[in-house]
Amino acid sequence: MAGLAALLRCGAHGRGPLLRRQMQEIRYVERSYASKPTLNEVVIASATRTPIGSFLGCLSSLPATKLGSIAIQGAIEKAGIPKEEVKEAYMGNVLQGGEGQAPTRQAVLGAGLPISTPCTTINKVCASGMKAIMMASQNLMCGHQDVMVAGGMESMSNVPYVMNRGATPYGGVKLEDLIVKDGLTDVYNKIHMGNCAENTAKKLNISRDEQDNYAINSYTRSKVAWEAGKFGNEVIPVTITVKGKPDVVVKEDEEYKRVDFSKVPKLKTVFQKENGTVTAANASTLNDGAAAVVLMTADAARRLNVKPLARIAGRTCSELVYS
Repeated sequence: MAGLAALLRCGAHGRGPLLRRQMQEIRYVERSYASKPTLNEVVIASATRTPIGSFLGCLSSLPATKLGSIAIQGAIEKAGIPKEEVKEAYMGNVLQGGEGQAPTRQAVLGAGLPISTPCTTINKVCASGMKAIMMASQNLMCGHQDVMVAGGMESMSNVPYVMNRGATPYGGVKLEDLIVKDGLTDVYNKIHMGNCAENTAKKLNISRDEQDNYAINSYTRSKVAWEAGKFGNEVIPVTITVKGKPDVVVKEDEEYKRVDFSKVPKLKTVFQKENGTVTAANASTLNDGAAAVVLMTADAARRLNVKPLARIAGRTCSELVYS
């Protein structure tokens, strides 16, 4: 090995083609693809989100990409760094039908970042936004980048209906709702996600009353938190322009204000008519919104004089398995 190292130091200039090729192979073998021998510490510099709008509610006029732009811009401003410092962006987005090409790039450019910023859209059911943050943190840990933006964006209100391409048969056509087809249907067992909830409730002996009480408690805690100003530091107001009317500014989540608790125990089950437990009140809601974080290495935080909110200590993924 010492002899090989000496040859590398001397170079292959003036040697024969065989030796030059061997020197190239040795350089290739010895080449390091890591910027440093240890992993970087990754910190969260800022975290922001839009208000969460109800289905066909206050944010329904804005596409997911616009909501993503608002969240990204807010996160960068809150971090207090120049937009040019962001080296790459990952955003989770599942229901992409009708959004146009490269949703994350639309969101990033809409937030005013340079056109040279690499962008990637993550489609994972569920938690695509969290997966985007996990993948960005891995990039930073390995030293591929030092500052990134990551998060998620959805506008379920704007998801289209689709029709298969081809000849139109006699008797009309069938439209499919992409919310159901691409977002809420188990393609293997051909069942709705609500039926998965019913299966889980049955397996774990979770009653209808327990689910109703949990939902009521969740909405109540959300209301109390908003009234106490707990979300003020994380929510970016969204301004909606309506032609011929004053601008509408959405400052807080919409869903908790639409719930009538007296009706919750009386609602019929949706997915399983007999002995079902899941209703429109205790099930997951359909919503519009976006969230983003600025991630960076600890070295970048020191360089940019940023005080981190937290550090990322680890991450993992799992999948639902049931019989």
